[in-house]
Amino acid sequence: MSIEIANESGAEVDTDAVLAVARHALDEMGVNPLAELSVLLVDIGYMTELNHRWMGGDGPTDVLAFPMDEGSVDHGPGESAPAGGEPALLGDIVLCPEVAAKQAATAGHSAADELHLLTVHGVLHLLGYDHAEPEEEREMFALQARLLASWRSTRSR
Repeated sequence: MSIEIANESGAEVDTDAVLAVARHALDEMGVNPLAELSVLLVDIGYMTELNHRWMGGDGPTDVLAFPMDEGSVDHGPGESAPAGGEPALLGDIVLCPEVAAKQAATAGHSAADELHLLTVHGVLHLLGYDHAEPEEEREMFALQARLLASWRSTRSR
């Protein structure tokens, strides 16, 4: 699995941990090992611009996900890789560490924990999960909590 990360936010971020939690979530969700993911960390100004341009939102947001290719999710044993063994482009996750830090302070946990949560949240959006409806929100947030808990348990060993 190829995961590229670029920190253009100006904030100090443990990008290795962000990569690790993204990889864990993708592995747990059965994503094709040839999938490619891009994670971009940006400042508030750029996130505000992206949120306005792509989501019609005002101000910055914490995470945006831009899916590319639905062919990168394995739906069971025996499913083959994409034709020709070409890597599937899963998509891009854009995170804003400054917004994450503010949310973390409100939630009572570290900014790093918030970035890990947002990374998993972004991965789930790329995989087609949403939280627009109450039932979807329950499913997505429960899965997000399970993935974070299993990742944290592997880190504490």
